[in-house]
Amino acid sequence: MLAVIVFIIILGLLVFVHELGHFLAAKKTGMRVEEFGFGFPPRLVSVKKGETIYSLNLIPLGGFVKIFGEDGEEKKSTHSFAAKPIWQRAAVLLAGVTMNIGLAIALLSLGYMIGLPVGVDDNFTVSNAQVQITEVAPASPAEKAGIKIGDIILGASSASGQLANVEQVVEFQNYIALNKGQEIVVLLKRGQADRQVALTPRIEAPLNEGAMGVGLVRVAKISWPWYRAIWEGAKETFILIWLIISSLGYLIWQFFSTGHGAGQVVGPVGIFSITGQAAQMGFIYLLQLTAFLTVNLAIINALPFPALDGGRVLFLIIEKIKGSPVSETVEKAIHTAGFAFLILLMVVITLKDIVRLF
Repeated sequence: MLAVIVFIIILGLLVFVHELGHFLAAKKTGMRVEEFGFGFPPRLVSVKKGETIYSLNLIPLGGFVKIFGEDGEEKKSTHSFAAKPIWQRAAVLLAGVTMNIGLAIALLSLGYMIGLPVGVDDNFTVSNAQVQITEVAPASPAEKAGIKIGDIILGASSASGQLANVEQVVEFQNYIALNKGQEIVVLLKRGQADRQVALTPRIEAPLNEGAMGVGLVRVAKISWPWYRAIWEGAKETFILIWLIISSLGYLIWQFFSTGHGAGQVVGPVGIFSITGQAAQMGFIYLLQLTAFLTVNLAIINALPFPALDGGRVLFLIIEKIKGSPVSETVEKAIHTAGFAFLILLMVVITLKDIVRLF
């Protein structure tokens, strides 16, 4: 139940911030906003203030801002989207992306003020380091024992001795190497609870899996004064943008060159599962996850694909180059086809998520 509530809150925040960007930019450039809706129709409740209807709708999987003249009509009205200069229309279309990036900066800045868990090298001197599980291989001793991504390793014990206060990846790896083929008890921290699991590290393990079948990282909470935290939050956001863009580019290249890679993409069901894991780990991890998701939303919406904000900007660029707008009929048909493709893609990804989880 907690995961459901957290998932809805995060999704709602991302959508609200994105649509708020469109709303504010439209108002700033003198466009008339006919409706600011949270969720998709049918409408549950609404209130009209000034020229705008503010609505809460039944399907809580998105939101929208309806701008007067956005479909190319009413070009003679000064309050119409279609009547505004190309740069103003582009600014309105990209305002949602900008707001999502701004949200990521704000969240990560807050995280650095509170203390943000980041990966650090074993040689990095820090007082609060912990070793965390980042990956669990299928059918490995770790998976069979119930170890999950995000678990913190506190210690371990076996017939040959104990390991306490684990602070470095290498010391835990060395302990496992000494106890291959022998049962060990690993002390873990998951969320606020401690637990023990018993397993036997493999003597012979598949390539790149290790005796336990886990990926490990040394993490420490790093905090800064507010002025440094804002800088670090902005820097981390742009590093994240680059990492996501490069990863997306690699996935696309891999898909077209080998036919593989699409299976690594997750949809709403996969994100819901990840949100549940983050909720168990604590607030700061949810904050990091939200920052990651808002950057993802920004990048996806900025892609020059029909029905997305970037796709609509692409038509503005074409309009600028050719000196006249693309036919409204053609543009609508292309955006409709693009939207249908995105819905189909979402259904396929969701089905893959369900198969992967169950």
